[in-house]
Parts: sequence; C-alpha cells; structure tokens
Amino acid sequence: SKDASKSDGDPYVWGTAEWESASGLFYVSPEFETIKSNGSNVEMTLSAGVRPQLGGFDIDLNAAHKWRLDSNPGADDDAWEFTASASRAIGPAKARLQVQHSPDGAGSVKDWTWVEGRMGWDFTDKLSGSAALGYRSQNGAPDYTGWNVGMTYAATRNIDLDLRYHDTDTDEVVVGEQYASALVAGVSFYF
Repeated sequence: SKDASKSDGDPYVWGTAEWESASGLFYVSPEFETIKSNGSNVEMTLSAGVRPQLGGFDIDLNAAHKWRLDSNPGADDDAWEFTASASRAIGPAKARLQVQHSPDGAGSVKDWTWVEGRMGWDFTDKLSGSAALGYRSQNGAPDYTGWNVGMTYAATRNIDLDLRYHDTDTDEVVVGEQYASALVAGVSFYF
C-alpha cells in the first residue's frame, strides 16, 4: 500500500468485488486484505464512488472506510480515506495522477496525504509495464517518497501475473521493515 508493506514483507492475500450502475458512473466495492498491525491480521474496506469522464480524462472519486478486525484493545483500528484520480490512455501509453487523503489514519498515523503519478505502456495485448512515483506526508509516522516499477502479463482472460519492485527513501533500520525495498510477485484472478 503506497509502496509500504502492511504485512511486514510477508505474503498477503486480497480480494475485492464491485457493483456498478448500468451507466458505469456509480460503484460500490467491498474488499479485504491480510495485514499485520496491532494484533489484526485482516483489514476490511467498503468504498463508494463515481467515475465520470471529463475532457478526455477518466476521473475516479471515492470515499472508503477501512477497519482492522480483532485489533488489540484500545488500538486505533479504523479510518476514512478519500481518493481522487485522473487517468488517460493515448494508444499504448497510459498516465494517471492520484491524490489520497485521510483526516485520521489507523494506528499511530493521524492525518496523511499521498500524491502519486504513474506512467504505463502496453507492449502487446498481453504484456504491459508501468512505473509510479509518490510522496506521502503523514502526522505520526515518517514522510517518505515511494516508487515502483514492474510488468504485468495477462496469462489468460481471467489471470494476470505481475512482477514489481517497490522501494522508499526511508532507512528501514530506523523505521522498520514496513518501508524496506521488495520484489513482489502477484497473481490476480478475475471472476
């Protein structure tokens, strides 16, 4: 998440489902992911948003409520997160600018803001690559710059394979494994 690990570098599983209106403008999405935080091993999310098109750009505006199941007593285990993104594809090239903000994050983090730019390229109808650079300012945890670069291969219509390198400019000796560099292999199944 935002080029930092929520599982202390261990493997994780996530799942999401989505309902969208007939026009595709409105959507609602529940999801889960495995984490390691204050005694919790699962984070749940419920988000809702709109996806209009404006001036040739695909816009996505959403609000999400996140909560961590079975956290230690007294832990700050829920948060609201608001996201705005604008993306555009021209031929094989893709670009996206995203801004996310939480007025009170989970755990020790209070308010935070993440700004990320992403560029991508479709090499073939099955193989694409992308790189992203982001900056997170946060109250209660270190500010950092994060980046990732990787490739995605559509093995079938319903299976994507992704290999991506993530890193930050923080010193993991000082702030912990959460911000360490990592090579992450992922498999996504679509139903």
